[in-house]
Amino acid sequence: MNYLKKINRKIKYIGVKNCLYYFLFQRILRINSNVPWPVHHSSVVSYPDRIKLSYWRPYPGYLPGQYFQAKNGIEIGENVRIGPGVKVISASHNITNYDIHDSAAPIKIENDCWLAANVVILPGVHLKEHTIVAAGAVVNKSFDEGNCILGGVPAKIIKRIDKYNGDTKW
Repeated sequence: MNYLKKINRKIKYIGVKNCLYYFLFQRILRINSNVPWPVHHSSVVSYPDRIKLSYWRPYPGYLPGQYFQAKNGIEIGENVRIGPGVKVISASHNITNYDIHDSAAPIKIENDCWLAANVVILPGVHLKEHTIVAAGAVVNKSFDEGNCILGGVPAKIIKRIDKYNGDTKW
């Protein structure tokens, strides 16, 4: 019975049309078939078993053009919004041998974060609570504080904001 409740909740969240769409691409055409949640056919999720979600939403790869590479792990908190075209890359290639990936700390995205369209998050980054990353930003290092807006290439703090006070269980 628990399983049916989960499916019903997901159908309400995604909608019947999108459920059929994702079922066609993932289960019949086998695009991103190794991922247990809905993934858009133009998105890529590698190493989905190394992605830890604190809540059943968001679905990494759900929107068009997203890329999640979790070789070193990705941890995503509650109430995280992920825009289209976002790239989250947890491992870089070794500079002396491109066949090897360097190990790094897992990427951590804490609660109430928002990654706008076409954001790139690079290996080892830790985003604190209520961090907004502006569209097109490239985050290549962690920031010690939350409640801020990051922007630019490479990303830097462009504005400090108040604590998040919205609904965290959207």
